[in-house]
Amino acid sequence: MTRRARILLVLRHAILVAIAVAMLTPFYWVLKTALTGENIYAYPPSILPVHPHLYNFVDVWYLIPFPRYLLNSIIVSLLSVAGNLVLNSIAAYALTLPFRGRRVVLLLLLSCTLVPFQATIIPAYLITARLGLLNSYLGLALPLMSTIVCIFIFKATFESVPRSLIDAARIDGLGDLRILTRVLLPLSTPAIATNVVLAFIWSWNNFLWPLIITRDANMQTLPLGLARFLSYMEDTTGALYAFVCMVLAPGLLVFLMAQSSFMRGLTAGATKG
Repeated sequence: MTRRARILLVLRHAILVAIAVAMLTPFYWVLKTALTGENIYAYPPSILPVHPHLYNFVDVWYLIPFPRYLLNSIIVSLLSVAGNLVLNSIAAYALTLPFRGRRVVLLLLLSCTLVPFQATIIPAYLITARLGLLNSYLGLALPLMSTIVCIFIFKATFESVPRSLIDAARIDGLGDLRILTRVLLPLSTPAIATNVVLAFIWSWNNFLWPLIITRDANMQTLPLGLARFLSYMEDTTGALYAFVCMVLAPGLLVFLMAQSSFMRGLTAGATKG
């Protein structure tokens, strides 16, 4: 490596480190405030936490039914993830098969991505009510149990699998469902990880839909609990930031655990052809 190349490499890494520090600074500030409870408007601000403690986290756990909110969010997110894995993989496999009108179906799905969820929330609510799923875990998870973006992620991954493997499976007598479960899905770990991360985060952070269909406080999820806690503890910044940390932690943990596979899943099929 030449001297000029080494200088460019060091400069590139320095820029990336600076960007990472800038992006992580808000998260660090929230965590520091949660651990100290200090005034965020104090001047000059302290960079390092002074006398850190966990009292704010304890207050969050006991002042409101945080364990109940946490359990509700976990159940709803797991249902959303399971629904995405099953429904999206089946839909994506169907879109890889040749059939009349396939191009029209793809265009319709792509056009649906332009429609925001807020525009369909009334029919979604009416359908959920007709099914008798209001104020239930399945009703909370239903709108996020399949997403078009994740369908196309699975589709791109399935199309990158060599066609000879699928043809060999058909010669061996495997049907479409067994080809999907025994051939395609074992080779689609990045797409599965991407679906899991996206479905979990979208469901975990969902606020509007649980706000509309929940009637019982015991069915509320963490985003609703955060709004409720804010009304109780509006003058306690440390406890509020502790709640924010506890809400953010599971989503960050899921992303970090599947980070490499998540990136590969997003770029699957990008270099095809």
